[in-house]
Amino acid sequence: MSLISAALKRINPSQTIAISNKARELKATGRDIIALSAGEPDFETPDNIKEAAIKAIRDGQTRYTAVDGIPELKAAIVAKFKRENGLTYKPSQVTVGTGGKQVLFNALVATLDAGDEVIIPAPYWVSYPDIVQFAGGTPVPVETRLEDNFKLQPAALEAAITPKTKWLIFNSPSNPTGAAYSRAELKALTDVLVKYPHVWILTDDMYEHLVYDDFEFVTPAQVEPALYDRTLTMNGVSKAYCMTGWRIGYAAGPEVLIKAMGTLQSQSTSNPSSIAQWAAVEALNGPQDFIAANNKVFKERRDLVVSMLNQTKGLTCPKPEGAFYVYPSCAGLIGKTTPSGTVIENDEIFASELLEAEGVAVVHGSAFGLGPAFRISYATATKDLEEACLRIQRFCGSLR
Repeated sequence: MSLISAALKRINPSQTIAISNKARELKATGRDIIALSAGEPDFETPDNIKEAAIKAIRDGQTRYTAVDGIPELKAAIVAKFKRENGLTYKPSQVTVGTGGKQVLFNALVATLDAGDEVIIPAPYWVSYPDIVQFAGGTPVPVETRLEDNFKLQPAALEAAITPKTKWLIFNSPSNPTGAAYSRAELKALTDVLVKYPHVWILTDDMYEHLVYDDFEFVTPAQVEPALYDRTLTMNGVSKAYCMTGWRIGYAAGPEVLIKAMGTLQSQSTSNPSSIAQWAAVEALNGPQDFIAANNKVFKERRDLVVSMLNQTKGLTCPKPEGAFYVYPSCAGLIGKTTPSGTVIENDEIFASELLEAEGVAVVHGSAFGLGPAFRISYATATKDLEEACLRIQRFCGSLR
């Protein structure tokens, strides 16, 4: 009898976390490492949000709360969806979890049975397929193309739908590509989904506010109201509000699904941190002007990185509309050889050799389900980004 369950054997540790950990270990040995692997803003949590957390502690808000969120936070989430997305929800349609990852986990584990299929556009956030597999479902990756800026096309979506399809996981702006869907692009996809009433939509809007060049963010239930009753709209405070460590994610959707997710959470973590919940209330209800200021810096960094990578031998880097990632193709370098004699057979070897030779940590594209490519997070100091890109140029130029 095996000690480890069959369910756990269906998943792997997060490769993005593994690479970030390796970069930290190398840095601890004295290596000069520039880590571009973590999806985490380098800006501080705004002071008003910190003060709200401190006030919560002083006011004694340190006890258990309702399993899936305090009423004040649910009210702030309801107001956010109405104000920013034109979506009307009741508090009973809202759930709060310990980060967006728990919300996604709850939704999939609460709804998937063996044989259920989940369509996941590739490249995808590394956790999507593993959570689906843990829940007993079958991930159905649908590859996107560089020439489409890594955006799912309606014909490809429709071709992937079968009678066993339970969910489409939709992420815009995307981790890892930064690609974001315009209203017209999203409407073309929702037109397909309307025809298949057995398919539910799990939309990951975590990077909603991180968009550039006057891009207008929209979410599926906003674009197509007919999908409202089978859409779970997930978001959180991690990225736009620089609160990754606070661990607050949330979602809104049909009451029957929200109740099921709450039942699961009641037997796992119970409530998210009470203090972090009060901080999230302030994040959603308080001043929002810092987001535009942060985005101005992110845009400048994006433009710098895209420009430098497109000047690099063997790389092609599209300009993304949002998030804080770029996803350059390294197809032009596959088969090349490093000065030490290693053949770059795939993007994982590329990333490993880049880290060894130049001390730049990136995540290989095959971890996200589509290569040969790699992901760079530009949520780090501009001077470090410029130095990292110079090192990447030097490494790529050394390949023969």
